[in-house]
Amino acid sequence: MIKFKKLIEMAKLPEYKSEMASGADLYSAENTYIDPGEVKLITTGLLVASNPNSLEMEIRSRSSLALKGIIIANSPGTIDADYRGEIKIILMNLTKGIFYIVPGDRIAQLLIVDRLKVKFDFTEEIDKTERGSGGFGSTGK
Repeated sequence: MIKFKKLIEMAKLPEYKSEMASGADLYSAENTYIDPGEVKLITTGLLVASNPNSLEMEIRSRSSLALKGIIIANSPGTIDADYRGEIKIILMNLTKGIFYIVPGDRIAQLLIVDRLKVKFDFTEEIDKTERGSGGFGSTGK
């Protein structure tokens, strides 16, 4: 279970909107706007109180907002298991108009992901694959 502390009364817990939803909606806790081309930090009013060590929280764009040109600037945003600060959302307005936000607006999605820690090391040889070193479109359309 992930627990949150309300920093302001109007803060809302993340909420899954359907039985099979992968992401839980995150809500704005402020009345603000984002000018065209602007990147702005939006508060949720939620402080992360506990997050099991094996979990990472990812912040992603809501598809309905992304279609309109409102995206998470650092998508996916990462909230580490040991973070205990307020969840804030970095929104970017790619449109030509002002984007208005009021408290309670759904502004992002929160996904809970297993965190796998691996060891990193150097090697003299790299194993061969069919793809090889091909990148950026090398596997086809």
